Amino acid sequence: YFSTLIGLITVAAVQKINLLDRVVLMYLGGFSALVFGLLAYFSSLEQSQMLVQSAIISNVVIFSLVIAFIVAAAWQRVNAYEAFIEGAKEGFSTAVMIIPYLVAMLVAIGVFRASGALDLIADGIRAGVLALGMDDRFVDALPTALMKPFSGSGARAMMIDTMEVHGADSFAGRLASIVQGSTETTFYVLAVYFGAVGIQKIRHAVACGLAADVAGITAAILVAYWFFG
Repeated sequence: YFSTLIGLITVAAVQKINLLDRVVLMYLGGFSALVFGLLAYFSSLEQSQMLVQSAIISNVVIFSLVIAFIVAAAWQRVNAYEAFIEGAKEGFSTAVMIIPYLVAMLVAIGVFRASGALDLIADGIRAGVLALGMDDRFVDALPTALMKPFSGSGARAMMIDTMEVHGADSFAGRLASIVQGSTETTFYVLAVYFGAVGIQKIRHAVACGLAADVAGITAAILVAYWFFG
């Protein structure tokens, strides 16, 4: 939510959209009220109850979305099966087009990981946090956060490595899991998908994406400390 909100604010600032517009405020206010209401409700529950109820709600939402798509297709008299097949064909063509960009990005990620630059960045952040007298437990999950803008699979590997070293139920393991779902593969999207459609001037997309990633990482850290101490 926070990453989406920061992204919207950045886009609004770039495109000179009036954030005080009544329609914009209604959307942002309604969505914000829903998110904070859910957070307040879940924070009042015990951990076991929170896990059970959040799992039930997630399953209901996903199932409801599937049913909604089917009902909408039937209402609009759209052949859902043919539409799915057509979309799958386009997806395969897109996958073939992005292979060169995907290979280039994966090579760059491999060089970045093998160079040890990721560990140096994390160690530098830890030293700064300790110098300020702050809790440094969140630093153990930062490799996942730093890798996520480049590669989803790379971030997943970092998350698994964090769990293997610190434990799946450790603070770092839980935070890495939250970060995995709170940020986006910004540079991957820019390199692969923008390249696939021939966009060379990405303009403000990098700034919006990175601002959203920073907001998502910050929110993930705060939520992890809020729920797990």
